[in-house]
Amino acid sequence: MMPLIDSHCHFDFDAFDTDREQVLAHCQQLGLSHIIVPGVTRARWPSLLQLCDQYPMLQPALGLHPMFMQEHEEDDLSALEQAINTHQPLAVGEIGLDFFVPGHDKKAQTALFRAQIQLAEQFQLPVILHVRKAHDEVLKVLRQTKLTGGIVHAFNGSMQQAEFYMQQGFVFGVGGALTYPRAQKLQRLFTDLPLSSIVLETDAPDMPLAGHQGERNSPEMIPQVLEKLSELRHETAAEIAAATSDNCRRLLKLN
Repeated sequence: MMPLIDSHCHFDFDAFDTDREQVLAHCQQLGLSHIIVPGVTRARWPSLLQLCDQYPMLQPALGLHPMFMQEHEEDDLSALEQAINTHQPLAVGEIGLDFFVPGHDKKAQTALFRAQIQLAEQFQLPVILHVRKAHDEVLKVLRQTKLTGGIVHAFNGSMQQAEFYMQQGFVFGVGGALTYPRAQKLQRLFTDLPLSSIVLETDAPDMPLAGHQGERNSPEMIPQVLEKLSELRHETAAEIAAATSDNCRRLLKLN
């Protein structure tokens, strides 16, 4: 059975409340060894951590997501520092900049992002990045840090931007968006990127695959993402599964 890791799945979200155990059992049958669960708000960290304690396959990251700015409070950063110290997550995430969100506040987002990057440096942890319409701004921040790398989740930037990220020790998450016929630019990008810089993800319950629009996405779809990547790159599914899982293990120091 091929080793598989979903490097980005919001398995703590309510969408999985009715059948979480069944989904996990099926994931094990499909060969998944780990599912990385990034935090998005302080209010959700306790349930996320409890789930990761309950199910060894689930591994936590903790962060304050830029799409939830209205929910973040002033003392969340000190709470994040304390939570990292206490619970020792694999990464700081999901963090970043989202300038696609209507009415976004660049200044507030950037201040929160910089503060969380400093925490990642302090604890020598990788980061899981969410970036929309802001790759150049994120790279500007990263060049001023001494991070241990991380994952650029759902990367859809340019090859030039990818090269800058790789210089900083980052790998790129790819998921359901790759399966859409119209995603030709993204398909070319993930055909050309070195395999050593790619990890698989679903972003479940969001970002459903082609043919599944309107449905709940699930980590059970990782084999289909793998199949599409194999088709594009003309490399075997086994080669890609082994390499992407090794990339994830190395970066996140997974057992």
